[in-house]
Amino acid sequence: MTARYIAIDWGSTNLRAWLYQGEQCLESRQSEAGVTRLNGKSPEAVLAEVTDAWRDGATPVVMAGMIGSNVGWKIAPYLPVPASFSAISEHVTSVGDNIWIIPGLSVSREDNHNVMRGEETQLLGARTLSPSAVYVMPGTHCKWVQTDAEQIHDFRTVMTGELHHLLLRHSLVGAGLPDQVPSPEAFTAGLERGLTSPDVLPKLFEVRASHVLGSLPREQVSEFLSGLLIGAEVASMGDFIPGEQAITLVAGSSLTARYQQAFHAVGREVATVAGDTAFQAGIRSIAHAVAN
Repeated sequence: MTARYIAIDWGSTNLRAWLYQGEQCLESRQSEAGVTRLNGKSPEAVLAEVTDAWRDGATPVVMAGMIGSNVGWKIAPYLPVPASFSAISEHVTSVGDNIWIIPGLSVSREDNHNVMRGEETQLLGARTLSPSAVYVMPGTHCKWVQTDAEQIHDFRTVMTGELHHLLLRHSLVGAGLPDQVPSPEAFTAGLERGLTSPDVLPKLFEVRASHVLGSLPREQVSEFLSGLLIGAEVASMGDFIPGEQAITLVAGSSLTARYQQAFHAVGREVATVAGDTAFQAGIRSIAHAVAN
């Protein structure tokens, strides 16, 4: 496809938009008008502002993320897995002339109830850039996804990032701490503890006790806690990756480095794809599919 089209990642707190001509990005824009920050404006009005001078009625717009949730523009129904990768572009939801929202994915079984919205687009891109059997997608809510070349089979969610934030900002673990500083040593110490003892609940208060008693510097609590939680996550999700299946991390550079260290510590090599690169590759593939 050589025509112009617009790709949008519209989350809860931010919006990012790209104007493409085929595979070439002509321009990008950002806005803080996430779906929870519309300030009384309609999604249509925000879209018009963000894409000003980019489009006429014939320019396709493909959107992913929380814009398709029950707090967004219109609910783009979850696509149940197992699902083929091609089914994602086949089940987009129209919200206007040449404007579509990408569906999320869901699992609903007795042993697993899960949803994702936004990561499915990253998966499409990552599948092309780094074919793997398992994708680990760190973030506020880390997704662990089982796939093959054609299908998404299953996924789980681990709230590692959110738990770290809540414990540090809204619990006794982080109460009264000074500004935190980077510390690879503290992160490694926490990681080793989490990998060795993934039953993390009894360990959480020990984080506070450690800095109260002086064995953990108070400005390094965030790093130790990050290591502890990531180590526990990787250790507890080991059964999700049977055998020697290929693993790809899809994340930003900081989280990629932390999860790489965790996987290396348990003897697993992982490929990596930048989250933004995966997202843009994925949404381009969907735009091509729905506009042709």
